[in-house]
Amino acid sequence: MQIYRKALALCLLFTLGQIYSQEEDLKLTSKDSIVNSSWMVGLGYNIVDDSGDAFNDFTTIKDQWNAVAFPSRISVGRYFKSGLGLEVIGTYNKYKKGFVIDGLINPDDISYFGIDSRLSYDLNKIIGETAWFDPYVGVGLGYTDANNNPRGTYNAVVGFRTWFSDKWGLDLNSSGKWAIGDNGATNHIQHGLGVVYRFGIEKGLSKKGLEKLALIDEIANERERIQDSIASANRAEEAAALAERLALEKERKRLADAEQARIDAENKRKSDIEDRIKRLGFVYFALNSSYIRNESLSVLDKLANLMREIPELELKVTSHTDSRGASPYNQWLSQKRADQTKSYLVKQGIDSKRLQAAAYGEDRLLNECDDSTYCSEEKHKVNRRSEFIATKF
Repeated sequence: MQIYRKALALCLLFTLGQIYSQEEDLKLTSKDSIVNSSWMVGLGYNIVDDSGDAFNDFTTIKDQWNAVAFPSRISVGRYFKSGLGLEVIGTYNKYKKGFVIDGLINPDDISYFGIDSRLSYDLNKIIGETAWFDPYVGVGLGYTDANNNPRGTYNAVVGFRTWFSDKWGLDLNSSGKWAIGDNGATNHIQHGLGVVYRFGIEKGLSKKGLEKLALIDEIANERERIQDSIASANRAEEAAALAERLALEKERKRLADAEQARIDAENKRKSDIEDRIKRLGFVYFALNSSYIRNESLSVLDKLANLMREIPELELKVTSHTDSRGASPYNQWLSQKRADQTKSYLVKQGIDSKRLQAAAYGEDRLLNECDDSTYCSEEKHKVNRRSEFIATKF
């Protein structure tokens, strides 16, 4: 059996070594990721061919290509994971004196202004990711003031971007602009060349990157399977059972300690509330009276404050008399005292549902002053009282 286990361990270790050597060659790098979406701004130049035959001969440059020496094209756009992009482009140019414009020789320099919107599509979504080369096509609408003849335009564009990094690149494109309506304006071509900068980039894995990740996951799963086999050969199941049992015992102790701590904390909380109620003292009454005396109002006010402080607190008000007088009368009088005590607390804003009122007449004397024992007024006074017992904390 020992020889079998050693042979199994050697085989598994050899297989693991092979997997580790493959995994060293399968690490994801920056080349495995692509830009899925981003914002993009661009600054560059534009060239306009409005000679009137631009769509017949694209190669004519002399006397037909109009441009200015300073940056004359600005763009901003948002590009999405689907390959679609939305872009706004502003351009300035100048038709040069002596150039062919709309089939005629231009007699003077004329300014050109254009604002265009564009919906483009990244052709790499069709032909596959080409890293630095990013061709696209698009359509859009625009407004152009050219040759002192403003017009709306339908636009079509073809172009490509070449990237030096994730953020910086060059954009080269050509747009055909067809005038909307019949205002005598000719169609023209506008070329663009500029530097573009991407920001707000969200990246994802390329197709090759996804394939590499799948292979890495496959190797990781195989390695995990082999490690599980080694663990099984080393009786990991018994160790896991022991660990589980110890963890269960530890958890039981933790739960028991937590429950005991909760009980202790709750008991202390209740005890503290009871002590606060006891420290307030009783409400005392004059002989044969159920009216709350001024010296007892502070007790009830403090009790009302306590009940407002602890909204879940509920009390039982018990009222009593001394032993003088008939028992039925004393029972009636103690009920009046209980009702008066409860009524005062309710007037202080305490919900009556949180209060119980109970009358005990002369049944619960605090001293020896019963019908057969003579007592002073001071001793009888002790028994004419309302007490407070917490029933819910």
